[in-house]
This record gives sequence, C-alpha cells and structure tokens, in this order.
Amino acid sequence: MRLEEEFSHCDHYDEEEQPETISQCSIGGLQQQQKVVVVGYALTSKKIKSFLQPKFEGLARNKGILFVAIDQNRPLSDQGPFDIVLHKLTGKEWRQILEDYRQTHPEVTVLDPPDAIQHLHNRQSMLQCVADMNLSNSYGKVGVPRQLVIKKDASSIADDVNKAGLILPLVAKPLVADGSAKSHELSLAYDQYSLQKLEPPLVLQEFVNHGGVLFKVYIVGEAIKVVRRFSLPDVTKRELSKVKGVFRFPRVSCAAASADDADLDPRVAELPPRPLLERLAKELRRRLGLRLFNLDIIREHGTRDNFYVIDINYFPGYGKMPGTLQSPKHQMVVDTLPPLYRHRVILGSRWRRVSLSTQPSSSVVASSW
Repeated sequence: MRLEEEFSHCDHYDEEEQPETISQCSIGGLQQQQKVVVVGYALTSKKIKSFLQPKFEGLARNKGILFVAIDQNRPLSDQGPFDIVLHKLTGKEWRQILEDYRQTHPEVTVLDPPDAIQHLHNRQSMLQCVADMNLSNSYGKVGVPRQLVIKKDASSIADDVNKAGLILPLVAKPLVADGSAKSHELSLAYDQYSLQKLEPPLVLQEFVNHGGVLFKVYIVGEAIKVVRRFSLPDVTKRELSKVKGVFRFPRVSCAAASADDADLDPRVAELPPRPLLERLAKELRRRLGLRLFNLDIIREHGTRDNFYVIDINYFPGYGKMPGTLQSPKHQMVVDTLPPLYRHRVILGSRWRRVSLSTQPSSSVVASSW
C-alpha cells in the first residue's frame, strides 16, 4: 500500500548546509566564479509572495540557479541574458511579447509557451487530451467525467442535460479557468429544476463518488509529487432523492484541506500507482507542451484502479505542498530547472560564468522561493 509514498527525482538536502539567505546579487566579475543558470521571472505579486520564499534562495544558489526579476517596463530582449524565462502573467500583450521573444531567442527555455498555457484556460478543451489518450494498462484506467458545455441561456440547461444523457448530481464549473478566485468556484446541482439557477458560461461534469478525497499530482518536468486533499463527500442515492437545490463551494482542494495525515480508509487513501502516473504525466507533457502543471485526480469509490482527471492547472501553488526544506517541495523545482534548460540547448551550451555577490544591484534582484 502506498500510504506514505512520495514521487520525485530529488536528492535529500541537509538543512545544516543551508547557506545564508540574501536578497540581492549582481552579475559581473566580482567574487566567487561558478556556473549559474539564470532564471528571469515575470509573476504577479501574489505569485511572487507564495512562490519566491526567502529560504529557497540559499538552496537555489547552492544548486547554481539565480532568479532575476524581469522589468515589465523595459523590452524583454534588452534584459538578461536569461537561460530560462519563468512566467505566469495574463493578457494578449504579454503573450505576444513572449512569442516574439521566443522567435528571437530560441536558445532560451520559456516555461511555458503562452499558446500551450492558453489551452488550459478553457475547461472545454482542458481535459480533451486526457479523453483522447484513453489510458488503460495493468495499473489502472484514467479517463474524464462526462461533461457538457453551456455557453448561454440557463433556462435550457435541463433540456441540454437530458439530451446529453448526463446523470445527476452535476458539478458546475466556470468555463474560463484563468486562476482567479471565481474560476475556482464550483457548485453541485442535485435536481433538474435547480439547473436553471446556474450562471453560464460553464461546464457541467457528472459527479463521481470518490470517498471525499482527491489526489493533487504536481509535475515539474519529469518530477512528480502527489498529495491528498479532502474533497466533496460522496452523494448517496437516499440523499439524492431528498436533497434539492444548488450548493456552492468557493474552493474545495485548498492546502488547508490536506488529507495526508488524516485517518482514512486505506482503500480511499491509497495513492494511484506510480507507473500509471508516470505514463499519464509523460503523455500530458507531450500533448500539452507544458512542464509546470498539476492534475486533480479522483478514484471512483468502490474501485481500486478506475481514475478520473477532473482539472488541470498551469504553474500551481507548489509552495502549498506540505513539508519543509528537506522535502521535495523545494528540491523538486531546483533539481528540475537545470535539466529543462540543458535539454533545450543540448546542441550548444549557454552555461556561463557569472559572479554571485551580496552587494546590492539596482538592475538585478535575486528573489527566492
């Protein structure tokens, strides 16, 4: 049984060897010379606060990784040079800036391509690649719940549901998945009459009983880490016959809902088989063209090997993963970024010697996760 299993390609990090945290550094020929991968980042203030946490800087520098803030008020091509551009900004203007940069700087790894990310912003297309895979092997089967897209006219939802043959209860999610608080809201509709209370555009998914636990599968390149989260409880036939209406949930699988230390039924708590997840992650990396994402997976209650992917998120909150500096939460990214870069430039290395200094610099700011 895999109750305590963790998946990652990370080495153990000795906290006693943690270097001092610094907040600024300069690139030049100033002190100790070493090979460094320079990661330019363009993130929202909220993402910077959660992702670039102070303790991460020492570990990243120890691994030869330097994080540098991208100035959005200056042309991207005038900054750097970067080995990797890490971003999570939205808007057509930013997407065009990145696309132009990728054309003029093919040697730089962009995590991830804007067009590939955009694919996940629409729940109609988000899960299609999983459905097309039809993944099934000796370790289990992975599919998606039956779903229906409603773009307008809530009054006709009940008829559309009947025509599609969907079975109540139904989970309603906003069609647009842009990372906003609203895009994480979901509702559970118990009866046909209540369907007209929903607000299109949205996606309706058949609710699959799953023991009230889902698995969040974090993926960074080829590294995988799985955690348990409490989810919506199962719906019994008796409950379905008596309960009416729409019940709204602001956010279900947040970090506060961790189920890793809970006393769960082993049949519910058992993690999905590692070989199955590795095959799924490999195929999704190829089909989606992404390297920083996570999956929400559930196991159909009463089965051991029947799984459903119910959501895919780009550049999720890795900082919300459990553990301390010794755990894969930090090691996962710092161990994976250099291989991603080296894979991209395998025909010509852009490793360079830069100096790391504790002296302040107005042009280069090293932040940390």
